[in-house]
Amino acid sequence: MPRPFRFGVSLLTPAPAGEWRAKCRRAEQLGYDVILVPDHLGMPAPFPALVAAAEATERPRLGTFVLNAGFWNPALLAREIATTDALTGGRLELGLGTGYVQSEHEAAGLPYGSPRERVDHLRHTVEELDRLLGSEEYLPRPAQPRVPLLLGGNGDRMLRLAAERADIVGFTGVRLVPGTTTGKLEPADAEAVDERVARYRELAAGRAEPAELNLLLQLVAVTDDPEPVLKPLLERQPQLTLHRALALPVVLAGPLEEVVARVRAQRERFGVSYLTVLEPHMEAFAPVMARLREESA
Repeated sequence: MPRPFRFGVSLLTPAPAGEWRAKCRRAEQLGYDVILVPDHLGMPAPFPALVAAAEATERPRLGTFVLNAGFWNPALLAREIATTDALTGGRLELGLGTGYVQSEHEAAGLPYGSPRERVDHLRHTVEELDRLLGSEEYLPRPAQPRVPLLLGGNGDRMLRLAAERADIVGFTGVRLVPGTTTGKLEPADAEAVDERVARYRELAAGRAEPAELNLLLQLVAVTDDPEPVLKPLLERQPQLTLHRALALPVVLAGPLEEVVARVRAQRERFGVSYLTVLEPHMEAFAPVMARLREESA
């Protein structure tokens, strides 16, 4: 049997307290299972934003999506995780990645390093978090015996670490443009996602329990005419045709029944059952979630 769907929304835009709580409540009303916050300069600070989200809601899980490990000292991060999990009543899910925006590291006065160095630091962070939070003597104590860990990334060393350690594996469906310092991304086609998922499964073949697989959707539009919606994407990515853009795993655009069928087909093809949408598409994805839940009820 396929794993049941879960749906998350990544809230990107800073807001005053009342507005922040209102959009968290709206996410809960729409049926999202997880409220997520990224870790980029210019966006909300993850942990206080999640504590505020917990105060405004009752049901959703709360997650970082994903923390930039290069911004964090593992000992200080463990304190943040434990405190946030306690203050949210054990609703925290920890997402971690290496970071991919060099200019943010430079602005923060932090080393960026090579890809190998960034993965090494992430591995060290995961190991230290396990050591610290796994100790009965550690204070403060998290509410959960183990905060679920999502690891996001595409490279072989990241997938190997995820196969060893992650409860949830995040696939972005995009690639970093070579040479960029500002985190410019380009979308990957279905065959590229197939290859990365297959590589992860090969590395995770010995796991006792399979991980949940996540995909971050970049664009969602329920419409009978997707071409105008996709025009900005096609202008940013001139190598794409309309047909190729509509086939991208990170794009869901078309009539409701077609979009719902695409989601089911992608779960069958990639094994992805946990889908995350970006804040601008929170409302657009709601009828898709509702229809998928009707079908599984």
